[in-house]
Amino acid sequence: MTGPMSESALWLLVLLPAVVGGGLALSRLERAAAAVSLATAFTTAALSVVVALERPRVSVPFMAGSDLALGVDALSALVAPTVAVVTLLVLVFSAGEIRESQARFHGLMLLFASAALLTATAETLPALLFAWEVMGATSFALIGFWWRDDHRVSAGITAFVTTRTADVGLYVAAGAALAGGAGLALGDLPVSSEGWRHVVAAGVLVAALGKAAQLPFSFWLSRAMEGPSPVSALLHSAAMVAMGGYLLLRTEPLLASTGWAAPAAAWVGALTALLLGAVAVAQQDLKQLLAASTSAQLGFVVMGAGLASVSGGAAHLVAHASTKALLFLAAGAWLTALGTKQLSGLRGVARRWRLVGWAATAGALSLAGVAPLALWATKDAVLAAALAESPWLYAIGLAAAALSAAYAGKILVILWRQLPEREHAEVEAHLDKEEPGTRHVGMLEQAPLVALALGAVVLGVLALPPFGDTIARALGEEPLHPTPLEMAASVVIALGVLALVWWRPVPEPGWALSWLGLERATQALVVRPTLALAEALARFDDRVLDRGVAGSAAAALGLARRAATFDDRVLDGAVEATSRASLWAAAGAARNDDRWFDGAVEGLAAQLRRLGRLARRPQTGQLHHYYIQAVAVLAIGVLLLVTVR
Repeated sequence: MTGPMSESALWLLVLLPAVVGGGLALSRLERAAAAVSLATAFTTAALSVVVALERPRVSVPFMAGSDLALGVDALSALVAPTVAVVTLLVLVFSAGEIRESQARFHGLMLLFASAALLTATAETLPALLFAWEVMGATSFALIGFWWRDDHRVSAGITAFVTTRTADVGLYVAAGAALAGGAGLALGDLPVSSEGWRHVVAAGVLVAALGKAAQLPFSFWLSRAMEGPSPVSALLHSAAMVAMGGYLLLRTEPLLASTGWAAPAAAWVGALTALLLGAVAVAQQDLKQLLAASTSAQLGFVVMGAGLASVSGGAAHLVAHASTKALLFLAAGAWLTALGTKQLSGLRGVARRWRLVGWAATAGALSLAGVAPLALWATKDAVLAAALAESPWLYAIGLAAAALSAAYAGKILVILWRQLPEREHAEVEAHLDKEEPGTRHVGMLEQAPLVALALGAVVLGVLALPPFGDTIARALGEEPLHPTPLEMAASVVIALGVLALVWWRPVPEPGWALSWLGLERATQALVVRPTLALAEALARFDDRVLDRGVAGSAAAALGLARRAATFDDRVLDGAVEATSRASLWAAAGAARNDDRWFDGAVEGLAAQLRRLGRLARRPQTGQLHHYYIQAVAVLAIGVLLLVTVR
């Protein structure tokens, strides 16, 4: 039973980083930005633990038939703390790494994390769509963070347009869910009417594959590498890409209800893990290698969703978040220190900064699938479900696991192999090629690597008994474990590939170097047509809409001028003529008044004055005059009385 406190904690989990992040992004608090950001991220991480334990649900009315609802269940109780803790560690690294525009950077990162947390806790499509939009917008702003560099902004546009093209599927799914009578709650999507259910599943699948950088959308991760290293670390580990895989885990009942969406997800995930593993092996840039490996590792998560192994997919998602954040932050530290991320310029770098080197080694060994590290156990949990479904699917997954060991081994060889004296000059020539190196890695950059390395070592317990069984049952699954033979086989493959790579350089397939040509294809089919359409609409706006508005305004001004001229020349003239006539009439009336009325008044006044003078004559002041007058009046009165009678 949840109470008001836990419900408030859930609201704060998504609102606190959003409000603080928005305020920072719009402020100029450069000196205090990192401190405010870290305090917010720490509080958010604490709140994520509270809601994971309490499992609250909240909602507010949004539209008829659907609320904007958030909730925490067994799946989001795993993922939400992962997002919050990885965000905190990445922001600690950023406090030492990012020196310019700190308020804007930390503000955008908090907004990005808030959107990921909202995605993890969304229970209805309105909440999910809102989070999906904010996450996409902030990723564009963060990839193109150094906006004065045109190529970085261009990379952000390419990533944004590609993912937005896939995002249309989520809107199609929402419309189909309403049409199918299921409503907009994620848990109700499988009960849509038969025909509409397939549309909903297709829309969700396309949107999730786009965000998770699965085939055919994978290449956008290559362009996303133009962002600052902390952005890459968060985007590739616990947010954005991970949220695509999480959405498929969340909607696994919907995929299974169609009969085709679940197998499609499983096969797309398996092929992405295999082919993008080959792309990773071919790369000469460390961040490009890690980006390709992100698509490949998320392929195992997507496989888990398609094979109804939600517990295995979720465990792999969490373990991968810690491992990949670690490796990207290490790559960022070396880029800042040495000014390069080219593998040829990083040879022997682990010997120079031992703590960073050993932490990155733990991450690379986990990525390779070496027992007992995290990704060994979680990957095998997904492969066990693949073997139960199809031996071909299992074979592809096992080959993808071997490629994971190959590109992880390639990293380890670069980090640790002793350089011959003759090659030192060649390595030095690659330094400072991409930016001026500081030759320094600070404690703020190193401290988060230790915590993430610990996660890369121990988080495999999420897929092993007894923790794995508990998680599976909480998610409504029967625990499925790989056999000891399967687990031993995967370890032997990983160690064998690592030994081969250490002994002899791994072959680098040239056909995979340019990300399978996906960028050229998508640029031709999606990005350039979208931008061309935008430019055409802009021209239409300028030449038609704006011209129409400008023409209407000009016509209105011309009409106003004509009306003003008519008013001046006609109406005002008529008014003046009328005014003059009125004045003449008034003058004539005044003259008549002077002649007739004033004369009459003056004549009356003269008569009254004369009567007054006559009336004053008897008033002499002499008493006998008054007596005579009184006798006269009395006599007249008597005469009248006698006469009338």
